[in-house]
Amino acid sequence: MSLASGCTIEVAARECGAAVRTVKLWLADVPGFRRRVEGLRSEMTSQALGRLIDNMASASDSLGYLSRKGKSEMVRLSAARAVIELGCKLRETVELAERVAKLEAAQPQPAPKPRIA
Repeated sequence: MSLASGCTIEVAARECGAAVRTVKLWLADVPGFRRRVEGLRSEMTSQALGRLIDNMASASDSLGYLSRKGKSEMVRLSAARAVIELGCKLRETVELAERVAKLEAAQPQPAPKPRIA
């Protein structure tokens, strides 16, 4: 778990009670260990992304409120700028993801490997 969350090999080794050299060997020579670290990292990233997405609507509402009712012109300007910039970036990201998905769908699928009996 420590390696997946970004800790150094030294910290991870200390936490699991292994030698630093052992952890380095596991990473270099044990594909299952490396895959497990990568899998944990992917799960952690997915969970963090989910939490961020859950809070995006509230953050967007806050920016909208500040852009309309902020007490100073600077607050309103900053919030309005953030809404425009983030909205444009989000639109670009969504459009890019759609284009990539279309390109991937258009790629021919490789032929299955023949089974040797």
